[in-house]
Amino acid sequence: MIPHSAKLIEPQPRAASRSVGAQYLTACRLTDEDKGEVLGFLEERPRQSFVMNGLIRDNGMESCLNRGTFYGCRDGHGKLEGVALIGHAIFLDSRNVNATKILASFAQQHQSTHVIMGEEKLVQDFWKHYSPGGQLPRVFSRGSLLEMTPPVKQLEPVLDLRRADDNDLAPVMAVHAELALKESGVNPLNVDPDGFRLRCLRRIEQGRVWVWIRRGQVVFKADVISDTPNVCYVEGVYVNPNERGKGYGSRCMSQMSRQLLQRTRAVCVLVNEVQQGAQRFFQQAGFIPCGIQQTIFLHEKHDGK
Repeated sequence: MIPHSAKLIEPQPRAASRSVGAQYLTACRLTDEDKGEVLGFLEERPRQSFVMNGLIRDNGMESCLNRGTFYGCRDGHGKLEGVALIGHAIFLDSRNVNATKILASFAQQHQSTHVIMGEEKLVQDFWKHYSPGGQLPRVFSRGSLLEMTPPVKQLEPVLDLRRADDNDLAPVMAVHAELALKESGVNPLNVDPDGFRLRCLRRIEQGRVWVWIRRGQVVFKADVISDTPNVCYVEGVYVNPNERGKGYGSRCMSQMSRQLLQRTRAVCVLVNEVQQGAQRFFQQAGFIPCGIQQTIFLHEKHDGK
């Protein structure tokens, strides 16, 4: 388990306020006292906010495990208009372009964000306000958000598909690092090996990593990143290159999804638009498109640059 004494240094911008026409908005850091209100706000759009929703359910509003700080933007009556997690990654959900603008100004004060992710139009609006004073972009990518809902096609079961345990940590880390490098161009084993190991271990201990390991080789792996009543978000899906084309991946995804759908309404995955093979794989397994997501990987910003 990741030690709760671990520290993550975050900027703490002061509360901000802004009048836009007749609209008056305020923004400030959110605390655990805001948890119920924030979850209610995010659950209005569960397929756009599953990452933040899952983190809050797992860790609360104020935790180093979130790798960032939650901020909220309110109207003159105190109603939430936007929520953002700002830190290693930036996630946001906003109902108001002016709230998006204020949250972007908070994000500009952070120096080491790795990635911005979210619904395509929302990220584009955020980027328009963030980019003049924020970190420089490294990679832009666009992906399809796909979902599976009941009924799930029944395929031949994989008897050895199971949740990973501590003994599987090394092969799980190796596969996950390989996938991260392909997607972002950064190998987490090089930049943050200790933190990466602890995050992988914690996910295993939460019962969120599914594996099929045969004769010491990983045949299939998938990680449940966010687990909420409306959406279970899965990423890090891997099928061993030597075992592809045999139907193993579809069988494992079907079996895992059936179990997840016993406690959630939908299972979602995000697939880069250039990965046509992966798009076909998930759609053949029963996933259908439900949205477009934008991802922007960033260069680290240094003082004075």
